[in-house]
Amino acid sequence: MDIVRLMNAEDQKIALAVQVELPQIAAAAQVIATRMTQGGRLLYLGAGTSGRLGVLDASECPPTFNSRPEQVIGIIAGGAKALTMAIEGAEDDENAAVVDLKQNTLSARDVVVGIATSGRTPYVISGLRYAQKIGAFTIGLTCNHNTEIDPCSDVVIAPIVGAEVISGSTRLKAGTATKMVLNILTTTTMVLLGKTYGNWMVDLRATNTKLKARSIRIVSVITGLDEIHAEKQLKECSGEVKTAIVAALRSVNPLEARELLNKANGKLRTALES
Repeated sequence: MDIVRLMNAEDQKIALAVQVELPQIAAAAQVIATRMTQGGRLLYLGAGTSGRLGVLDASECPPTFNSRPEQVIGIIAGGAKALTMAIEGAEDDENAAVVDLKQNTLSARDVVVGIATSGRTPYVISGLRYAQKIGAFTIGLTCNHNTEIDPCSDVVIAPIVGAEVISGSTRLKAGTATKMVLNILTTTTMVLLGKTYGNWMVDLRATNTKLKARSIRIVSVITGLDEIHAEKQLKECSGEVKTAIVAALRSVNPLEARELLNKANGKLRTALES
């Protein structure tokens, strides 16, 4: 119990550390959303735990927000193998970061978030320098102040979580803080892009039974249809939640509903109010 209480007490400091960085997080999310509107992408770059968290956040965007897989990309030092095991020396390979970004055709329209809790990971710093060189917007995510990552970043997000319960084990508080920041970044971005309606994920991709049931529930709640008719409406709209909602509330067919959404840049509220 002493161990558990200590870890829990330390974890309570994380949200407060992230709170201090909210202005930087908001500014970063605004840039990401703007760049995405213009055809840009979000790329996470990290090593070890930092890299795995970036890949995790990127992989959760398509099923949650129906974003294209190439819109949010997670790159980890050492490649896919590093997701399940430590790759010795991967974080120190500066050339690898440039190679990885080139393989993902990084352009000036994109945003790169370099994740390095220490603020000095060579792989991440090299990648951010290359991103800056070609004109991409760079965001540094670290858990230290005044680090080597700062000069390579247009925006620095630095929640200071303090010493870890196990000294140097950044998968603990630093890892949790990183996950919280990434959650806020992508969720805020997707909200700004019109991927939600209120607190409903109206752009979700129903890839399993749970999500199909959620789709029906969302259509039912927003349109006022019972679940049987909501399911029927969804089927007529090829499972597209926003299309089904617009078709029901605007009394139009699926083709006309899609056209209304296209004119509204995919924003459900605008399509319903236009």
